[in-house]
Amino acid sequence: MRITDRKVAYDGHYKLSLLQVQDGDTLLKRERFEPGTAVAALVYNTQTRQYIFTQQYRIGPEADLVEIAAGMVDGDEAPEQAIRREIQEELGYDPDYLEQIARVYPSPGTSAEIITIFYAEVSRKTGQGGGLAEENEKIEPVFYRAEELSQASFTDAKTLVAVQWVRLRNR
Repeated sequence: MRITDRKVAYDGHYKLSLLQVQDGDTLLKRERFEPGTAVAALVYNTQTRQYIFTQQYRIGPEADLVEIAAGMVDGDEAPEQAIRREIQEELGYDPDYLEQIARVYPSPGTSAEIITIFYAEVSRKTGQGGGLAEENEKIEPVFYRAEELSQASFTDAKTLVAVQWVRLRNR
């Protein structure tokens, strides 16, 4: 398979491209959602011994979701810089330690989005958190102790990856 034609159908908050794909003698038309490059982190406070999640309204499921801190990479920002910024904006902490867990395509059949998922340790709150007013974010922190996390269930894919990673390592 190869892409023979590409047109931008929409270029707003996100981008949608129309692709023509050659598969042997067959031409296929496909749409590709292009939201950009994202980062996410499972955050652990080493002082309180709690994992810190976010809760906010998400347009996809049209509901509040509990998930790991996440956001988009801005411009030529490195993923490590982006996740440090996002943890500060959303939770009000500066990470002491970062470890990359995985780089994943959450929905490769329709989307070009790639998410770099991290594990982060924090020990001191240095900001307010809650998200950015100019981005209309209203983020609430949600705290889990290790034993609570082992029983919790989540519907967000990046959160499931990070939580499974920590469960397998018994952290």
